[in-house]
Amino acid sequence: MKQPLGVILAGGQATRMGGGDKGLLALGGQTLLSRVMDRLEPQVAGMALNANGDAARFSGFDLPVLPDSISGFVGPLAGVLAGLDWAAEQGADAIVTAAADTPFFPCDLVPQLLLRGEGMTHPMVLAATPAAKRGQARHPTFGLWPVALRDDLRAALQGGLRKVVMWTDQHGGREALFPEEAAFFNVNTPEDLARAEEML
Repeated sequence: MKQPLGVILAGGQATRMGGGDKGLLALGGQTLLSRVMDRLEPQVAGMALNANGDAARFSGFDLPVLPDSISGFVGPLAGVLAGLDWAAEQGADAIVTAAADTPFFPCDLVPQLLLRGEGMTHPMVLAATPAAKRGQARHPTFGLWPVALRDDLRAALQGGLRKVVMWTDQHGGREALFPEEAAFFNVNTPEDLARAEEML
């Protein structure tokens, strides 16, 4: 399989942060988005950013900005679809998504997702971590997604589907298990941002 393209998901409304773009918040002298880009870039063949609203606010990052094609803030799957449509134009087979508010995700995210997807006709793999109560916790904004299923996803979203795992389960999606829960720590609140500073 060819190296996938990377799509950073920043299409949410950041309500717990009081609105605005979480990716533009500063962490240790860099924006969260810059940190995510630095981590993802060596693992993928090219990158884009999924975000809604005025794309000019991201002009300093030199990334294509992909708005959701399904209106109404329907969740991360709309960002996945925008990424798959962009990847299809580039002739890519797959994308890997990462969240713009999760700066410590694994540096081997993409290789591990690809490894877990081996043997699948349309590799679809979500990152997961061990969870004390539930066996394991899936991280639906971190995944490997096949371009071949983009029209299926479009139809599912237009039909009202919103939950990532409902769609991945329909297609026999797998999980790639990462040992460190803290790797997927995401910044949702001002308190989270303070904790991320400590984690640095």
